[in-house]
Amino acid sequence: MPDDLAFQSARALSVLIRRRELSSLELTRHFIDRIERLDGDINAVVVRTFERALKDAEAADSALARGEVLGQLHGIPMTVKESYVIQDTATTWGIPSQRNNIASRDGLAVSRFRRAGALFLGKTNVPVDLSDIQSSNEIFGTTNNPWNLERTPGGSSGGSAAAIAAGFSALEAGSDIAGSIRTPAHFCGVYGHKPTWGIVPLSGHELIEGVPDPDVSVCGPLARDASDLALALDIMAGPTEREAVGWRLELPKSRFRSLRELRVAIWPTHELAPVDDEIAAKVVMVGETLARLGAKVSDGARPELDWVKAHHTYLSLTSATMSSGQPAEQIARTQKYVDTLDRDNNSCAAVDARAAVMSHRQWLRHHFRREKLRRAWDSFFRDWDLLIYPQAAVTALKHDARPLGKRSVMVNGEERPCTEQLFWAGLANAPFLPSTVFPTGTSSEGLPIGIQVTAPAYHDHDSIEFARLITHEIGGFTPPPALSRQR
Repeated sequence: MPDDLAFQSARALSVLIRRRELSSLELTRHFIDRIERLDGDINAVVVRTFERALKDAEAADSALARGEVLGQLHGIPMTVKESYVIQDTATTWGIPSQRNNIASRDGLAVSRFRRAGALFLGKTNVPVDLSDIQSSNEIFGTTNNPWNLERTPGGSSGGSAAAIAAGFSALEAGSDIAGSIRTPAHFCGVYGHKPTWGIVPLSGHELIEGVPDPDVSVCGPLARDASDLALALDIMAGPTEREAVGWRLELPKSRFRSLRELRVAIWPTHELAPVDDEIAAKVVMVGETLARLGAKVSDGARPELDWVKAHHTYLSLTSATMSSGQPAEQIARTQKYVDTLDRDNNSCAAVDARAAVMSHRQWLRHHFRREKLRRAWDSFFRDWDLLIYPQAAVTALKHDARPLGKRSVMVNGEERPCTEQLFWAGLANAPFLPSTVFPTGTSSEGLPIGIQVTAPAYHDHDSIEFARLITHEIGGFTPPPALSRQR
């Protein structure tokens, strides 16, 4: 088998299987062998369903021998974030009390991938309650970044990005409310896509079956190639069985075929969330590449918004969603803290706390503010096709066990609150926009740098296609050096 088999795209592997140059069973065994040999130090694939995967691979090969193709991912081994539901496995979200939350059947997302012909090697690690930018919990331990084991792969889809970067599976599915797909993609040097809100059901990504889709949060794919993002998105997207009675989803194809057709704005940094010079330089580099190819590029065009208010709207809507499952005693403690706040205190901590205990009437006001954000973005995208900007201010962080609010990062030699990272993640989340992170090379420390491109709502294939085209120009995924020599 080729030395780089583990790092090929799902599409390329699918071609090999259909041509019978490689069997699904051979490929599945190859990934299982890599996980068993190499995942000890990384700890990405924490739930392993190898026995079922091997049986499914044999079934895929038998079907192909009969001339049957099961789908676009026929016989392709993949993994999913631990928060997805797979039959006969526990879905814990890293919460110790959920250790025995065993599923009796596959969730919707997993079922859709199976119908497309994929099989599952297992599930990947997450932080507790999916609520951190690193991935560690009492049940499964800590996941390390394949590029540097002293660094985090990010969160909450940290195990997802680590598994893809390490060559442990062909494709991944994660989720994102505050950069949880995109930050790990940036930290690990892979591709990640946050879809337009509402096009991918969150059914099957849940602790309790039947929970309605939450605000802001989305499910989406991670991969080593942008084309795999497009393939996976089309599998994941579409109405549930109930919704399909009355409507269907028809995402438009990409509106462009070459980069020179584009009108693109770049945004390297901002005073609310300063970005390390090396990362800002990658945004500028992409802009220069586009200009050289003939695209129209602006470094000053922005949606006409008050960015402080826009960020507070995002924090408020996100905190309201993430705090909805907190126990009553925690909500009571938060309310006591809110009662002590000065009315003029608009710090991020104060905004976050108020949102955790706000009334539905207050939530509706924030929802109205979101609609103003969406209209401003609509107006911006009449003149510009895409906006390119950082995903985070720094590269992969060192492990830090302190609460997120007590952590800091060094940006150009200045200590900044770690929570500032949410500014860049939130730009696309609150107004429900699609955004794709793609690799742009490494830092002076040898750590990956990914930046993101945001497109108009429902034009998910624009941001994904841009990621595909631009990385043909500047270089795409490269394996972590320590693993690139591991067959």
